[in-house]
Amino acid sequence: MKRLVLDTGVIVEYIVQKSPYRPQVVRLFDQAYRGEFELYVSTVTLSETLYISSRIYQVAGLDDPNKEALNFVDWIKSKAGILEVNENIALRAGELMKALRLPLSDCYVIASAETINALPLFKKVEKEMKPVLNSIKKLKVLFLDEMKL
Repeated sequence: MKRLVLDTGVIVEYIVQKSPYRPQVVRLFDQAYRGEFELYVSTVTLSETLYISSRIYQVAGLDDPNKEALNFVDWIKSKAGILEVNENIALRAGELMKALRLPLSDCYVIASAETINALPLFKKVEKEMKPVLNSIKKLKVLFLDEMKL
């Protein structure tokens, strides 16, 4: 069974109804429910997911965007294992950030995945990833648009 550590970009696609990636994310969660994948998120990703989903719900005009965001995070926690950040993950994330110049949260996804022998999953190749894409690929990073779900 394939283990995946999800980036925030993947997770929030679930709540963006018109996102082109939403059908893939829904299938991913469905397949995980059927036992085809094990899904994980780091505590750093949970923080970022709370913030971004709250902003999405605010823009959508929901009465209590923070409550909705907390409910969404609880739902994610029911679907994915939570990976606590420890000293090894923190140091590895720092090393990755120095080498790749990626956002720290992305480095935490990769470092967390390495710790449990999983694959880090991102929504798509972002502009800051393009200059180091070969190095990222060596770290077995996956992108939604490359996966057949």
